[in-house]
Amino acid sequence: MQQAEPTKPAHKDQPYRRRVQSGNLVSFRVLIKETDLMVSAAGDLSAHTRDMVHTLRRQLEDYIRSNPGFQTSLLPYPEDPFAPQIVKEMISAARMFNVGPMAAVAGTIADFVGKGLLNYTDEVIVENGGDIFLKTSVPTTVSVYAGDSPLSNKLGLITDPIQMPLGICTSSATVGHSLSLGIADAVCVVARSASVADAAATALGNRIRNRGALKVEIEAVRKSEAIKGGMVITGKTMATWGEIELTGIG
Repeated sequence: MQQAEPTKPAHKDQPYRRRVQSGNLVSFRVLIKETDLMVSAAGDLSAHTRDMVHTLRRQLEDYIRSNPGFQTSLLPYPEDPFAPQIVKEMISAARMFNVGPMAAVAGTIADFVGKGLLNYTDEVIVENGGDIFLKTSVPTTVSVYAGDSPLSNKLGLITDPIQMPLGICTSSATVGHSLSLGIADAVCVVARSASVADAAATALGNRIRNRGALKVEIEAVRKSEAIKGGMVITGKTMATWGEIELTGIG
């Protein structure tokens, strides 16, 4: 989700988290500055998670101090072979969809933490402000939260373990503090990684400025081979595309 400027930590209980059912996995929360993770894994890996988040944030914050334009740019940022890997991933993902690198920050952190935790658990779900890294052994349903839309939490994306790990990220113009230039209540993208899904969701969310243009704007994103599919919710209007399976949620 794109942020044009620093934000103060806002560690509120997110309403969509109350609906989480993680089965046999152990769920725990890790909060460090603006980063607010809800993690489900085979055991309590909160210490490992905190260590990873501290390292990732330190690398990112140090880079921003030396390169302040990285944080504020709304356009693709130049590649930097000397940057830490998290920065390189953000630059790469954002460049695919012509947005600034901070468009991919939440998804990239979810990615790096999720992949790191796979050294300690075979299954893990990392949710970072609505951006998810997902690796489970059974099909998993991800509910789509769309604020005040009547479709909010009424639909879920069913994910197949064969396709995992996956990134599932949501951008919104009406929910949360992240910058969006559009009107969509929810733009949810499923991709090969959460960094790519985050950048794509932000880019598409920025482009959707009227309901009548949903099909045209979706076409601009669906061409990417890294994107598996997604959905857009704007009020009572919904559009979907790609290799996704939906289910109703009571």
